[in-house]
Amino acid sequence: MTEFTTRPELSGTFGAVASTHWIASAVGMRLLEAGGNAFDAAVAAGFTLQIVEPHLNGPGGDAPILAARADDAQPTVICGQGPAPSTATIAAFDERGLEMIPGTGLLAACVPGAFGAWMTLLRDFGTRSLRDVIEPAIYYARAGHPLLGNAADAIASVATLFADEWTSSAELYLTTGGIPAAGSLFRNPALADFYETLLAHAEAVSGNREAQIEAALAYWYDGPVAETIDRFMRTTEAMDTSGRRHHGLLCGADMNGWRPPVERPISIDHGDYRLFKCGAWSQGPALLQAIQILKGTDIGAMPPESADYVHLVCETLKLVMADRDAWYGDAIPDGVLDDLLSDTYAAERRALIGGAASHELRPGSPLGLAPRIPSRRQKTASAGVAGGGEPTMARPLEVNALQRGDTCHVDVVDKWGNMVSATPSGGWLQSSPAVPGLGFALGTRMQMFWLDEGLPGSLAPSTRPRTTLTPSLAYRDGKPYLAFGTPGGDQQEQWSLLLWLAHAVHGRPLQAAIETPAFHTNHMLASFWPREAQLGSLVLESRFPAATIAGLKARGHEVTLGGPWSEGRLSACALDRQPGGSLLRAAANPRGMQGYAIAR
Repeated sequence: MTEFTTRPELSGTFGAVASTHWIASAVGMRLLEAGGNAFDAAVAAGFTLQIVEPHLNGPGGDAPILAARADDAQPTVICGQGPAPSTATIAAFDERGLEMIPGTGLLAACVPGAFGAWMTLLRDFGTRSLRDVIEPAIYYARAGHPLLGNAADAIASVATLFADEWTSSAELYLTTGGIPAAGSLFRNPALADFYETLLAHAEAVSGNREAQIEAALAYWYDGPVAETIDRFMRTTEAMDTSGRRHHGLLCGADMNGWRPPVERPISIDHGDYRLFKCGAWSQGPALLQAIQILKGTDIGAMPPESADYVHLVCETLKLVMADRDAWYGDAIPDGVLDDLLSDTYAAERRALIGGAASHELRPGSPLGLAPRIPSRRQKTASAGVAGGGEPTMARPLEVNALQRGDTCHVDVVDKWGNMVSATPSGGWLQSSPAVPGLGFALGTRMQMFWLDEGLPGSLAPSTRPRTTLTPSLAYRDGKPYLAFGTPGGDQQEQWSLLLWLAHAVHGRPLQAAIETPAFHTNHMLASFWPREAQLGSLVLESRFPAATIAGLKARGHEVTLGGPWSEGRLSACALDRQPGGSLLRAAANPRGMQGYAIAR
């Protein structure tokens, strides 16, 4: 008997798209129908997500991407995470009397990397024109789209801030009647105008596809966009989570000449699979570390709904997240990442897992080096300024509460076997005031730096913050097999691990794996302002059996029950090669009631 799932296990032979919004998935399939490949479809879906999920990402944000052609020996990493400004130093924040980089406003803005990442993917991997991939976004910005309930809640939570302080945002998001209603037709004509201007410029430069993309990149990083952002940063003081107004540090010179780094991924083997992630400038290694630890256990014999399983996975996550906080960053010492992913190190860490829940932060000592947990943490948060905090899908959004942003995700596989996984985020509407003339806000990813000296993730000019954004891509038998990921800040790798274990270890189909009851821990230093840790915490969906919940409490976990469908927004696409031909599969999360998968 087939196990019940809320949505069908989608499969086909032509193409598959899955994302965190049904319109973006439909746009991606439109590009495949028009003859584009997986990379074209992902770019079009990515630009559309900026429009239809404005509270979760925007053009001024970030977008790490994993892209694999059907015959590539390994995926390519396109690092859409921009670096800190050249004047961003620890001393600069000390001079301003700040113990922590604010979670909103202009001070936390890095070079916006999402646009460059999408253009790089289109230029190097795609086949369609700039117009083909950006026109759907222009259409929805101009004609409108049904405003998501969570987006309406996000606007409501910062409406006073917009009206009193961020007036450029008020012009975009507050209607004549006040706060736009959930489900109402919402437009962003300023963003539509900007993208049309950019497109017209690129097409005027050349009729050649690649030349148009290069012209668009130059327009953004070397021309009018950089100039507009520079002028806004110099002339505007914006209220932020410190409770004070600050100018930004980002300037046009920081953007001039910047292009997304194209890198090799990191990876581990797991049975018949090889799993690929971005490097230590992301939290991607955490998933690989967790799998290395769990490979030496009998996790496959533990039902995912059992207390034994949840305890083992949770304790594993606590260890790898402690390593993340101590060791990950753009300045990770040579050789440390290799040791963190080694079998020997995994065995050392595995030996620390006992029968009771840990309530300590326990980073390890790769290469025998002494770990340091960052110590500069703001003691009191500014209660009067909305918009900051950690992205989360675990709690319902409340009007007038401290509003949190989040993230999006898109996966695509095409009939040729090309595959892409991308996690765009940042630059959401509640992150910072909209830049006049552009129709979007800048991101606040710089808040993920530490203001302690000498850590791999310490703030330094022109370096990348250790982002939470972390797409995943797996090969099977040497060929691209599975693209997957989720929004969720510090929970991204946790929920991705649960999908991977349910599918690759326990053999559950993609949709059933996504719908398996899920959980997460906040037993780490939060990546987002105000960077709090909740030691011993374990948040469970209430669908877990009562015996499991009781068993976890008995082991000392600080259990919090969320709603029955409250953990994560995973999506995934797979290419299942069979003797008679290949099947393309797609799955998306019912949680949040907006993610959607399409396959035919």
